[in-house]
Amino acid sequence: MLAAAALSTAVDDVVVLDRDDLPDGPEHRRGLPQGRHAHLLMAGGLAAMEEIVPGGSIRERLLAAGAREIPLGWGMVALTPEGWFRRWRHDGPRMLSCTRALLDWTVRAAVLAHTSAEVRKAHAVGLAGDAGRVRGVRVATADGETELDADLVVDASGRGSRVVTWLREIGVTGVRERTVDSGLVNATRVYRTPAGAEQFPLTIVQADPYGSRPGRSGMVLPIEGDRWMVSLAGTRGGEPPSDPEGFLRYALDLPSPLVGRLVSGAEPLTGVHLSRSTSNVRRYLEKVTPWPEGFVALGDAVATFNPAYGQGMAVAALGARLLAEELRRTGPTAPGLARRVQRGAARSVDAAWAAAVGQDVWYPGTRGARPGLADRLVTVYSRRLTRAAAGSHRAATALWDVTSLRAGPERLLRPDTLLDVLNGPLLPPLSGPPLTAAERKIVQELDRTEG
Repeated sequence: MLAAAALSTAVDDVVVLDRDDLPDGPEHRRGLPQGRHAHLLMAGGLAAMEEIVPGGSIRERLLAAGAREIPLGWGMVALTPEGWFRRWRHDGPRMLSCTRALLDWTVRAAVLAHTSAEVRKAHAVGLAGDAGRVRGVRVATADGETELDADLVVDASGRGSRVVTWLREIGVTGVRERTVDSGLVNATRVYRTPAGAEQFPLTIVQADPYGSRPGRSGMVLPIEGDRWMVSLAGTRGGEPPSDPEGFLRYALDLPSPLVGRLVSGAEPLTGVHLSRSTSNVRRYLEKVTPWPEGFVALGDAVATFNPAYGQGMAVAALGARLLAEELRRTGPTAPGLARRVQRGAARSVDAAWAAAVGQDVWYPGTRGARPGLADRLVTVYSRRLTRAAAGSHRAATALWDVTSLRAGPERLLRPDTLLDVLNGPLLPPLSGPPLTAAERKIVQELDRTEG
C-alpha cells in the first residue's frame, strides 16, 4: 500500500493485486507477515510513512485507534546482554506499538481513501516482458491466465515473493541470494492489561547471542484495546513451547523473570500462537546488470529480517519513500528509474541486514553463516557501545538513532560516539530493572510465582 501511495502521485492508474480477502477493519489475515506476533514501528519508518501517505497523519490515526507511542528514553525497560538500560528523562526517538492488523488496515484505509489506487483480488504468477523491459504481470484467473499491462511494476509481495523465478523466466539471471537462519521460533499470547497497569512501560528481555547457547527473549508490548501482547522467542535448541504452562515457565526462565512475573497474574485472552518463518533472506537485486526497465522490488521481496530486531516494516517504508522521491524527480518512465530505485533501496536494507545477521551468526545452530573476522571486530565495537549506552545518555542516543533507522550506521562512527565507546559507561551498572516505586508495586501485585 505504501508503494501504491508513492505511485499514485505520478501515474493515472494504480492497481494493487492481493490474494487475500481484505477485511474492513483491523483483523488478522493470512497475508500479514508475523501477523499475530509483536511489531514495533520505528521512528524512521513512521517518518517515511508520513511523507508517503496522504490524507492526514498515520501516527494520529494509529493513536486514535489505540496504538501506544513509546519514547525510548523513559518508556521502555530493557535488559540487554550488557546489562539493564537506564531510563532517562529525555524522550529520545519514539516508536509505535500496535497489532500488525491495525497498522495494515490503517495504512490501507488512508491510501484507498486519498488516492486513485484500487485493490483487486488476484494471483500474480509472473512478469510480462523480457530482460530489457517489464511491461506488466501475468495473472491467474478462474478462466486461465491473462496479462495486465503496466508502465511500472512493483513487487511488494513480501517474504513469499517469487521474484528470482519471475526474473529468470524473462531472461534475467545471476541473482545472488543468501539465507542466515538462527532457527528462531516466536510464541505469542495476548492478555488483558491488568487494572492499574495501563501505563506500565514496554518491557523487553533481550536474547544474548554471545553466551554460546540458544538465545531466549521475551517482551510485554502494550497494544490497542487495553491489551498486552506477550511474545517469547528462542533460537534453535531453545524454542518456546506452545502450551500455556510451558509458556509461563519459559518466560520465568529468561535472563530476568520480569516478563513471567508480570503475566503470571494477567488474564489471558488467547491461546499461544507459534511462528517459525523468521530467517534472514537477502536477494542482491541491486547488483544485477543490466536491470530491466519498468520493474522494482521493495520490502520483504528484497530482504527479510529476523523479526526480533523490529526493522522490517521501517525498511519497507524507506524503500517506498525512495520510490516516491525518484518518481517526483524524473517521472515513471524515465530511463534507469527502476535501477536507481533498486540500488537506492538497498542502502536501508544493508543497515538492517548488518544489524540482524551480525547478531544471529553468533547463536549455536545458526545456518548459512559463521562469524568471520569482520563480524568479530564489529561485535567488539557494538558490545562496547551497548555497554556504554547502559550508563551514558549520549551513547544511548547514538544507539537509538541507528536502531530506530533515523540515521545510518555512520552515526556510530562520529567522534563523540567513538569517545563514548572508549570511555565506557559513565554510571555504574544497574543491579535490576529500573522500575519506579509504583511500577514495582504493580509487579508485586501481579506476581503469582512467589510462594
